[in-house]
Parts: sequence; structure tokens; C-alpha cells
Amino acid sequence: MSDELESQDDAIIGTAFAYSVIFLAFVGGGVLAYFAVRLLQSSEPPPAPLPDVPQAQLREETPLDLPTLPFVDITAQAGITFRHENGARGEKLLPETMGGGCAFFDYDNDGDPDLLLTNSRTWRWSDAAADSQPTLAFYENDGQGQFHDVTAQVGLGISMYGQGVAVGDFDNDGDTDIYLTGVSELEHAVDGDAAQAPGPHRLFRNEGGQFVEITESAGVAGALGDWGTSCGWFDYDRDGDLDLWVCNYVEWNREFDLAQDFSLTGGARAYGRPQVFGGTFSRLYRNDGDAKFTDVSAEAGIQIRSPTTNKPLGKSLGVTFADFDDDGWLDVIVANDTVQNFLFRNQGNGTFVEEAKLCGIAYDMDGNSRGAMGIDVACPREELDCHAVAIGNFANEMTAFYVSLPGSMQFADEAVANGLGPNTRLYLTFGVFFADLDLDGRLDLVHANGHLEQDIAQVQRSQTYEQSPQLFWNAGSASPTEYIRLTEERIGADYVRPMVGRGAAPADIDGDGDLDIIIAATGAQPRLLRNDQEMDRHWVRVKLVGNGTTVPRDPIGARIDFTLNDEQVLRRFVRRTCSYLSQAELPLTVGLAGRSVKSMSIRWPDGTVQQVDKVPVDRSLLIEQTPSTPQAASTALPRPVTAAD
Repeated sequence: MSDELESQDDAIIGTAFAYSVIFLAFVGGGVLAYFAVRLLQSSEPPPAPLPDVPQAQLREETPLDLPTLPFVDITAQAGITFRHENGARGEKLLPETMGGGCAFFDYDNDGDPDLLLTNSRTWRWSDAAADSQPTLAFYENDGQGQFHDVTAQVGLGISMYGQGVAVGDFDNDGDTDIYLTGVSELEHAVDGDAAQAPGPHRLFRNEGGQFVEITESAGVAGALGDWGTSCGWFDYDRDGDLDLWVCNYVEWNREFDLAQDFSLTGGARAYGRPQVFGGTFSRLYRNDGDAKFTDVSAEAGIQIRSPTTNKPLGKSLGVTFADFDDDGWLDVIVANDTVQNFLFRNQGNGTFVEEAKLCGIAYDMDGNSRGAMGIDVACPREELDCHAVAIGNFANEMTAFYVSLPGSMQFADEAVANGLGPNTRLYLTFGVFFADLDLDGRLDLVHANGHLEQDIAQVQRSQTYEQSPQLFWNAGSASPTEYIRLTEERIGADYVRPMVGRGAAPADIDGDGDLDIIIAATGAQPRLLRNDQEMDRHWVRVKLVGNGTTVPRDPIGARIDFTLNDEQVLRRFVRRTCSYLSQAELPLTVGLAGRSVKSMSIRWPDGTVQQVDKVPVDRSLLIEQTPSTPQAASTALPRPVTAAD
């Protein structure tokens, strides 16, 4: 048996050896063939050299002479001691993170801007509600940029869960009046007759420097359940007095907010998302004279409903007024949070048509809604027939910069092309406004930034609660980058120091011709920034006063074309409502660089046109409306008028 097995083993070994020899021969042949091919290839002539490729030429750009605009924080030095109270005590109720408005206006007609700061308070159901409640703050300016707290003396020592402010002379008596929006402090939803109870807003009439509340008799308190935000005065029906627009945010009450169990990653409670809350309607109050108003929101066509649910669509935080189609009637743009923006086109018959989608201003470039908050409108380019609308948006959503085609209502968002997009994407921007801060004749853009969540950095590394305010210098539309963000080196450490910014507004607080800035905060102190630029540039400040009959004394929407000595024309519009929850001073500050003004052409809101020649520079001018013949919107009436200093 063993001999037979040995014979079988020998046979197997022999067969394996034979296959191995064949395999090695095959592999060896393949190797020889490979080297033979390589040898033949090496004998081929080398490929012809590639033709010379010309070197790319870098475009030479003219270096920009960036301005130096040192802003100095003078909040304490100027006497501003106010600290905003938002009522936050751990429940994380959405209104707590949304407040903080401001307004510059001359309440005593002494020629300098005074300052109002809105305030909230501890919630009425809070343990702290029994304590002394804080009030809003009102500061009188001494003309040199020093402010004195006169809140109680002028009748404004009132406590409310406040949000925004609108200032304007609604009764045409020469004094500026105050409207304040607020939040209804509801613990649960209300229905039926209870919803008809007075709302949270308040109106104060200025009676020679004393403010007297007339909310109830005027009929502008809103409704129980309203959450008012930005608001503004404008004459929508051209009857010569100021009407009132009030934005409302979301349908809110404490019970619903707490029931949603909003949280950050890790389980900590967070402030609610606006998508969860129902939408609301803005309100339009028509001024009927004798300090009486009528809510005409429904008949005016501004109550926009969702096409799918038929419920109120708006979640409105910002509003601005302008005559976008140049027909002599003021139109309205409303910035909405997480739903489309609105553009209400004034039909000239007491009604509006909402056309934001048709005009290209409803959504971003991809057709998405954004978290829109503050808003402002201006004519910042040499093309006089185009408008630019800046809207501050939520974190990771760049600021919108909608520009209309000249003479049209068609807008395109140019934020990426003009430099704003990349520099604003990470920031959560509330207040935005245009202002010529370096007096070069071009309108710069200010951003007030700040997040909603104190602990946001724990879940999003790119975000912080306090964020730096931003200043974008207008380099001109011919520049490769139209809006350039100025760094700390140019604007100073005080400007860029992070804060939880909300509303913001410009004014010349010290009478030196350049614009200073207030930035309000939520749950913290505001920041008053004095403009200390020393570029020795010319300027002119102009305050227009309407006739009080066909045009309100505050001629919101009036247009001034400044023709300079080099024939360039600068176009500016009279406005107060801008930014977020805030108001700018009424006089216009126009930078001239080294130029002078040949003439001013004023188109008043009633269509009349007034020419002003021999315009002095480095002066503040008061120009009252004079009788003249109504003209077409695009024409001018050459009528010399002496400017009153």
C-alpha cells in the first residue's frame, strides 16, 4: 500500500513540476515581450515641443484710497446711561430677543437731534414684575453732543413691553409726535370679544415739548394679541397729513411659545423659530384730522393671505417708503421673516397692490424666503432713476441689495456682485441704513449685527451672540468692488467691538456736518459712536418743511436733486423710517467732497417743484415749501428761491 502511494505522489509531483515549468515560461515570455516593446518605443523620435503659451496678464486695478473714519464710543461720556431690559429670566420667550429700537428727532425745535431709546420690561407674570419697572429713555441734546435724561420731565416715563418707534408731525402743528409699538403680554390665545380690546401700542402728541398720550382717543392702539415691530409715518393718500403704517410680527402668546419646546443641540431651551408661529397683518391707519385715525388695512388691500392656507402671511419686521414707479405716490416695501417680502404698489386711489414677486424682490436669487429684518432704500448710484433696497437677513443669509432697472419696478439682487454678499453671509443683521459717512457724495451702508441665542457658539462654531457692527464704504459703481468693508484699522476699535445689535440710526449730534451713529441693543446698553473724520470735505444739511396743507410739514418722500459744480447730480429722498425699529433724523446730510452746489431741485410730494440757487456749503439750511405750479414727475420748474438758513 505504501509503494502504491509513493508512486502516486511521484506522479503528482511530476505533473505539478511540468505545470510550473510551463507557467514560468509563459511569464518569462511576457516579461521579454514588455521590455522588447519598451525598447522599440525608446527608439521612436521624441514628440515635437508644444508651442509657447503667452503668460496670463493680470489686470491692473487702480488702488483705492480707502477713507479713515475713526468712530469713538462716547456713550458714557455723552451721558447715555440707559440699559435695555428685555425681561429675559430663563423662559426664552421669543420677544425677549427681538427688541431694541431708537430714534433721533428734534423734539424742542432747537436745531439739534434728541434721542429716544425704546425699552421693554419684566413680564407681568414674572416674580420681578412687582419691582419698579423700567421705562423708555429720552435724552435732550445740548447741541454739542451731550445728552441729558429728560424722560420724566417731558411725560415719557412710561413702562411697556416696547419694540419700535415712529416719529413725525402728524397734526402739522410744528412739533414732532411719537408712536411706540409693543407686544401684547398674553399668557394664552384670545378669541371673540376679548380680541377687540385695546392693543399694546401708544401714541404721544407733542404739545410744546410735553408729550401727552392720546392712544385711545386716536384709535391706534392696535388689537389685543398684536406684536408690533417697525412702524412709520407717511402720506399715502396725498391729503397733506401723515398716515401711519404698523408692522406686526407673528401670532404669539406665552402658552404657545412654551409648549413648542424649542431647544439647541444638547437639550437646552432655545428661542422659537418664526416658522412655527402663525402670520399676521400689518395695519394702515388713515389720518382723518383732529387727532383721529381709522384702520383702513382691509380696504387698502394690504392684508395678504397665504395662497395655500388662506391665513395671514406676513411676519413683518421692517418697512420703508419710496415712490418706486415715479408716479407721485409713495409705495411700501415690507421685510418679512421666513416668508416672502412684500412690495405694495400705491394705486393712487387709497389702495395698494402687492407685487413683490413680479418685481423680483420677494425672494433671494434661488427663489427662497429669508429671515429679513431691517431695511432701507436710497439712490446710491449715478443712475438717478434706479433705487437700491438693502435688507438685513438671518445668519448664513447674506444682506440683500435689490437694485431696480432705471425707471422700472424690476429689481435684481446684486449683493454678490457688489461685495456685500461674502462679507455679510455669516452675520445676523438687524439694522441697516444708508448714509454718507465720509462726505464724498456716495452713500455708505451700516449694519447692526447680533444673534438671537447666547449659547449659539456651542452648536455653530461660525456664530457668536455678540457680533461686530459693520461699515461698508461705497467705492462707486465703477469700482470692481462697489461696497468695501472697512476694518478696525480704518474705523476704530470702538466701532467693531462685538455687541448684540438691533436698531440703528444716523444723526449729526454735534453740529460738525458729519453723521454720527446710535446702535441699540437688546438686554444691554446702546452704543453712541461719534464720527471723528478729519478729511476737510464740504457738506450741506437740508431740512425741508412742507406747507402743512397739500404736503405734510414732514414731507416724507420729497426728492432733492443736487446739481454740483462739476455737473454731477446727487439724488436724495426725505425719510425717517429706516433700519429696524428705528428712525433717522429728518434733515438730509449731503457730502460734497471738494465740490460746491450750483442748485437744488426739490420735488415735493404734491408734485410741485421748487428750484433753489446759490446754495452755501458747510451750512445747515431750512427750506420751506413755496407756492408753485404742479409739474409732471420728470420735469423741473426753474424758479429761483432764496434758501432760509
